[in-house]
Amino acid sequence: MSTIVAVVKSSLACIAADSLTTFGDTRQPAEYVADSEKIIRFGEDTHIGIVGSAAHHLVIRNLLEHHADKIDLSDRARIFETMRQLHPILKEEYYLNSKEEDDDAYESSRVDALIMNGNGIFGLYALREVDQYTRFWAIGSGADFALGAMQAIYAERDDPVAIATAGIEAGAAFDTGSALPMTHYTLELG
Repeated sequence: MSTIVAVVKSSLACIAADSLTTFGDTRQPAEYVADSEKIIRFGEDTHIGIVGSAAHHLVIRNLLEHHADKIDLSDRARIFETMRQLHPILKEEYYLNSKEEDDDAYESSRVDALIMNGNGIFGLYALREVDQYTRFWAIGSGADFALGAMQAIYAERDDPVAIATAGIEAGAAFDTGSALPMTHYTLELG
């Protein structure tokens, strides 16, 4: 599935991702794909790392291009409002199948993402939950491994890239849905 991490430390933020795509038991390593990038850039300083269906990347890129006027990812409340407004568009224009489980309290967008911008790092989840993180977080099938690795070195290291690298490398080492090489982006926090 993926390993995507985001880290905040020393007034810097970093978002990083592995590069493996899987379809069931079939692995599609980065060297076989022209665009194995899992992080999408939006605007001046926003980066979005998405896990889940491989189709999410094309849909979200197209959505960002054609509905940029409806998108504000600058803080927790605005990310929530953006996703609330985009959910009907995802269903109507992109044919999102939002039927996951009848037990869910709300209709799912089926998208989990980490967002990094000048205001920090945020997690966006399928039921449109949004969290802002003060240190680091990880999503995807390799998230548990990444979280453990980043927790182990966070206090010792000042470089958010080194912390993110440890997370991605742990995901790639132990999760069957993640593999190197990794990509990463950094920016100074506002």
